Amino acid sequence: MEYLLGIDVGTSGTKSAVFTSDGTLVAEATASYPLYQPENGWAEQDPNDWWRAVCETLRAVTEQVPAHRICAVGLSGQMHGTVMLDEQGNAIGRAIIWCDGRTGEECREIESRVGRERLILRTGCPAITGFTAESLLWLRKHEPERYARCRRVLLPKDYVRYRLTGALAMDASDASGTQLLDTGRRVWSEEVAEALDLPLSFFPRVCESAELVGTVTAEAARLTGLACGTPVAGGAADNAAAAVGCGVARPGTAFVTIGTSGVICAETARPLLNERGSVQTFCSAIPNEWHAMGSTQASGLSMSWFRRNFAPTLSYAELDALAREVPIGAERLLYFPALMGELNPVFDPNARGAFVGLSALHGTGHLARAVMEGVVYSIYSNFLEFHTLGAEIDKMVLCGGGAKSRLWREILADVCNVPISLTASAECAVLGAAILAGTAVGVYASIPEGSDRAVRERDVILPDGAAHARYERVYGVFRELHGNLRQTFAALKSI
Repeated sequence: MEYLLGIDVGTSGTKSAVFTSDGTLVAEATASYPLYQPENGWAEQDPNDWWRAVCETLRAVTEQVPAHRICAVGLSGQMHGTVMLDEQGNAIGRAIIWCDGRTGEECREIESRVGRERLILRTGCPAITGFTAESLLWLRKHEPERYARCRRVLLPKDYVRYRLTGALAMDASDASGTQLLDTGRRVWSEEVAEALDLPLSFFPRVCESAELVGTVTAEAARLTGLACGTPVAGGAADNAAAAVGCGVARPGTAFVTIGTSGVICAETARPLLNERGSVQTFCSAIPNEWHAMGSTQASGLSMSWFRRNFAPTLSYAELDALAREVPIGAERLLYFPALMGELNPVFDPNARGAFVGLSALHGTGHLARAVMEGVVYSIYSNFLEFHTLGAEIDKMVLCGGGAKSRLWREILADVCNVPISLTASAECAVLGAAILAGTAVGVYASIPEGSDRAVRERDVILPDGAAHARYERVYGVFRELHGNLRQTFAALKSI
């Protein structure tokens, strides 16, 4: 029996899990660590906390599965986190991570130096707070002594791989989130680095996700329980690994996450680069393929906010039941899910949430239904933008806490007019990391083949054409909301 190990270095904790080649979970362990917020809007983590959690979880799983039976290790991890290493290869303080919001000034500086359109066409994204290049510019400006000690820059899961193997590398999917990769060519952008005066010597070589990067060292074996010499693959960014682990491994497929935030991520045969930056483009874990990604900042957060403040005595299942009694369109009630600002396809940090059309006849069920529909309409806006740029999607997989709601799944299928499925495993990112490891050592002939063998679908929901037509009428009004409210949001910001 071939065992494959996946490690997912998340924001709240690290999960390590062992799978068989057919995707059966054999052992798993999770360890948490703190998020440091020394000032409002800041977010940092200690790379040594990640490593301690990895060691803890690996010791736990190797107590359940003999280490010599694990044939390869793959990694997944939170994107963008800035780990600086000194001359001796030690982490220099805490890492600024993806949800940090301190770098607004640096975003403006980057777009001024490079040019907004040129930046998007080279790196796949406009300047966004929390990305690696933005954090490095902030550190250079505000912590020059610390910055001066920097010799290498890694991302969270790459730091863990470095501690496991001693090898320095960064896979293309994760490197896409640094704002320094030429995403279309999958190489570091000399043009952007020069414009920002960031030395490319900081950054390790770019590898592919299913490429063998190194083997477990004797010291790492002692600390983790793994066998010395176990092969370690490049791994992938969390969304790229999750795509592989939920069966999105070919163009025409996509996955949607309704967690605290919402993501739609489509596999594409070419990068969907456009000057407006309406779609974030990242390299896929699969060589010569890409991901088009759109985000909704408050998807599941919208429902948890609504329940906590307006229906605290009701369970999510009870809210579902009330919403199901309400017709499509919630009897002329719309919800705009911008509690945390608006990202794709229109960037507006001033945007905020809104119920539009409230009347005396609306009750709890109407509001719950409007929240569900509003979140899906926001996802659908990105879905249509992908279509406009040439990405056809004929199948989607739903992940995250929102996937537990059958009504939400039905709304998504009907609005987007494509089949929606779930996966048997809820651990898509860590399973994806294991599949990448298996591909690297030849257990699978390719990443898509590994995904086919290890991922099992369940609960497929087919779209209802008549319902789709009714939703289209409502969406026609929803899509005008941001344009109509933009000035209002800006005015509220100025008060």
